[in-house]
Amino acid sequence: MTGLPLLAYWVHTPHPFLIQFTENIGIRYYGLAYLLGFVAAAWLFRLYHRAGRTPLDANASMDLMVALVIGVIVGGRLGFFLLYQPEVIFSRPLAFFQVWEGGMASHGGFVGVGLAISWFAYRRKLNFLHLCDVVLSAAPAGLLFGRLANFINGELWGRISVVPWAVIFEHTGGGKSPRHPSQLYEAALEGALLLGYLQWRFWRTEVARRQPGQLAGEFLIIYALVRSFCEQFREPDAGLILGLSRGTFYSIFMIVVGLGLILRRPKATVA
Repeated sequence: MTGLPLLAYWVHTPHPFLIQFTENIGIRYYGLAYLLGFVAAAWLFRLYHRAGRTPLDANASMDLMVALVIGVIVGGRLGFFLLYQPEVIFSRPLAFFQVWEGGMASHGGFVGVGLAISWFAYRRKLNFLHLCDVVLSAAPAGLLFGRLANFINGELWGRISVVPWAVIFEHTGGGKSPRHPSQLYEAALEGALLLGYLQWRFWRTEVARRQPGQLAGEFLIIYALVRSFCEQFREPDAGLILGLSRGTFYSIFMIVVGLGLILRRPKATVA
């Protein structure tokens, strides 16, 4: 099929644990990825406040982080079942709590983050759109670490391919055929590229202060576009919707919301 010896391609061996105590208990790379994402966000929030670019002080930032952690975990977990495996959550509702089996959806996590920001903005009487800009400018760090963990775990692999850098995910259900390491594509585009762009926009312009919501809109649109691009190389992990992978289909709604944030009027300035 490939015209090359099978051994020319790297065979992936999954290593879900950094440190393993029992069969299902240990320090998992996936959990570590979330921890690093939240630590990176907290560090950026601190830099933002020191530079006078957000009213969030250290205490408020930590309170916001608690809300975001809950929003990401609950939203991502619910999103995974409702958007990708709805039959499971209704037939086995306790599966929601079996987090060691994996299963998080980025689109569900975004909804959870939005609800967490809404609650925090209401409680603290802060500008909701400014908080969205602050949080989403740091979000790609978590996406970067999460996609790297996907690759280490050997999950969410790509379509069959003959590119020289293709990987065989036989040990995690990908068969003997080489496939695109789509997790790394997503780490590069959804994570590193988007993080670099948003940090450049946040620090080199006044958009977060003068046009609250603009940066959040740009995040949603760019994420949706690069996610849809990466979906062309990723093996669909659920049935198609209108001929589109679910990751692409759900990204359409992110583009709509992003455009709404960018095109809305009037735009208030954050003091």
